[in-house]
Amino acid sequence: MFTGIVQAVATLDAIEDRTGLRSFTIEFPAGFCEGLAIGASVAVDGVCLTVTRIASPTRACFDVMQQSLAITTLAGYGAGQPVNVERAARDGAEIGGHPLSGHIDCTARLAQRRVLENNLVWRIGMPASHMRYVFAKGYIAVNGASLTIAECDRAAGWFEVWLIPETRRATVFEDKREGDALNIEVERNTVVMVDTVREAVEQRLAPLRGAIDALLRDKGQSLDDFLAR
Repeated sequence: MFTGIVQAVATLDAIEDRTGLRSFTIEFPAGFCEGLAIGASVAVDGVCLTVTRIASPTRACFDVMQQSLAITTLAGYGAGQPVNVERAARDGAEIGGHPLSGHIDCTARLAQRRVLENNLVWRIGMPASHMRYVFAKGYIAVNGASLTIAECDRAAGWFEVWLIPETRRATVFEDKREGDALNIEVERNTVVMVDTVREAVEQRLAPLRGAIDALLRDKGQSLDDFLAR
């Protein structure tokens, strides 16, 4: 488990492609690897990776499966890429953000970047498949950082987050530009709540499904559109 509080920015030092996976060697800031052992978990831009080798006091190696490469931004990274990193939380650790699994649900795009006097506002375009789990004032993880959703438009498919100066200083976010891909992990309790409600509503409406579909179709809508509100 991770807390969503980015501990450092690291750098991809080397990348090696092998059959069925890609190996990353990551250079960490001094002190980050203290006590790090083979088999330990590190979130790299939000993706939970397992240490396969300790290369030096500041370098560790990780293997990334094709499935993880396919659903995250890691496949597009090259040597020299800066990444957010966080070590797995220990028992009893303070959860400064919100609990994260390190399992990415989807990637999204930075649609708009607005710089204000003391804040950076991101508007993120979210895939329709996961937009149903986004609510204003709720939590979401972007590249491993726990953020609060400021606003969202479910119909338009976007949400906004505000990045304070400390978040900008401690992460890779300052260098992100419009169009860049981002790793998204939605908040698990929200997923359970939304899916449970949707299933309950669909079961209760099952006997009337045909009539409801016809009524909504006349209005240019569907039951999925209705439940997503």
